[in-house]
Amino acid sequence: MEVKQKGLGFSLTKAGGDILGVDDVQPEELMKPLVAAIVVALALLAPAHPDAQQAGRVTILYDAFGRPSALEKDWGFAALVEYGGRRILFDTGNDAAIFARNAKQLGVNLSRLDAAVISHRHGDHTTGLEVLIAANPKVPIYVPREGAFFKGAVPTEFLAPDPSLPPHMRYFDGNPPEGLRGGTPWSRGNFQISTQTTEILPGFFVLTTRSDKPGTREMNEVSLAVRTPQGLAVIVGCSHPGVEKILETAAQIDTRLYTAIGGFHLVQAPHNEIERVAGLLHDTLKLQRVAPGHCTSEAGFSAFMRRFGDRFDKAGLGARVPLP
Repeated sequence: MEVKQKGLGFSLTKAGGDILGVDDVQPEELMKPLVAAIVVALALLAPAHPDAQQAGRVTILYDAFGRPSALEKDWGFAALVEYGGRRILFDTGNDAAIFARNAKQLGVNLSRLDAAVISHRHGDHTTGLEVLIAANPKVPIYVPREGAFFKGAVPTEFLAPDPSLPPHMRYFDGNPPEGLRGGTPWSRGNFQISTQTTEILPGFFVLTTRSDKPGTREMNEVSLAVRTPQGLAVIVGCSHPGVEKILETAAQIDTRLYTAIGGFHLVQAPHNEIERVAGLLHDTLKLQRVAPGHCTSEAGFSAFMRRFGDRFDKAGLGARVPLP
């Protein structure tokens, strides 16, 4: 049977060429071509759901190890988190040009982000900020509180007054401005200072911890936790405060910890300390998976591979770590 358009109506033709009148066609036969046409039209017009286009994942944009590819390895860390239709950049690597090239090679459009997170002030996590801000000057960038970085507030105790001094020996002649802020190499950055666990988007949390380790004592570090049906996926930069301390903070959001992705800072750590941390994440915090990278150390990679077996995700440069 063939359908032919006639003005606003149509006619039905049998295989032999006979024109059928309305009385010759059963109601269900009349409706079949119309229903089929409507279904096809709706399928063509309906946009694909964003979640159907790609699954949740974390793509490693910057690291010093990984499978051979056209990407350039360097010391530092950056990752793109894509989940629930949201895109969040985490850290920006050690070299702006390398960061830009790797992002382009992996098809990452930095102008299309919902947010960015900078874990801490070290150059191997912040240098690509100039590339990010040039591409996306308005994107909110969540950063740790630093008195001398990221436009953070200068601590009021720095300006504790002593009225016995003459005016020329007093800060701002004894009349300091309100809301005095520190400088930054990235004056156009839309920095949001993180001081406590905050849900920045539905299901996305920034959390802050402070290091008490030698060399980074009192340095704040920001991590990102993503809520999944199987628990939290926690993305970390260097874990200077200790990866276990960061995960314990995340567990206050949800005790179910699905995975930790990023640097666990076990470089130069003695063998027994590496084994202690690996055992704690596996046995006490009960992570379902791990994807260590960056400053975890080669000995650390080996220890976590032994502990987690097939629940260890290889997260080198260019890797795409799936999220449930």
